[in-house]
Amino acid sequence: MSIVTKSGDQGTTLLMYNRRVSKCHLRVEACGAVDELNAALGLARAGTEDDFVRESLAAIQKDLVRLMGELATAVEDLPRYVKDGHEPVTSGMTNRLESLVGKIEAARVSPGGWATPGANLASATLDLARTVCRRAERRACTLQEAGQLQNTEILVYLNRLSDLLWLFARWVEAKRQ
Repeated sequence: MSIVTKSGDQGTTLLMYNRRVSKCHLRVEACGAVDELNAALGLARAGTEDDFVRESLAAIQKDLVRLMGELATAVEDLPRYVKDGHEPVTSGMTNRLESLVGKIEAARVSPGGWATPGANLASATLDLARTVCRRAERRACTLQEAGQLQNTEILVYLNRLSDLLWLFARWVEAKRQ
């Protein structure tokens, strides 16, 4: 099967369970923002030499695939999504992010005001990923405000992830000094 299907040539795409929607649908916008975030995290992972950060980012990328699957499912199809064995985003996923935040803050790397991105390539890629994460969070928030986001843990997860990415950037900066 070719990647070229031509089915999207008229500006539509498929959600889970074959629901065709416009490519600018709020749900597609949210999925696209999370997809961009996953790519930005891949760049950050490739650009850091810090094993702790690299391994953490790889696990987070797997979480984002799960999150994207849930976002790609219309609210009315969520019961089927869960019945088919797909797991929604949970507070346990957010708790893992909070645990990473705690580890970094225990090492005395914590918010100390504004940071100017670009101290080094690794921290710059993490700051870029953080801003993409904030965009994904805004797109998920738009879905929520439209009554199309049933699982608000998605918003909590993305909010916590952006905090963690800020700390990761400061972490790799501190390690380079």
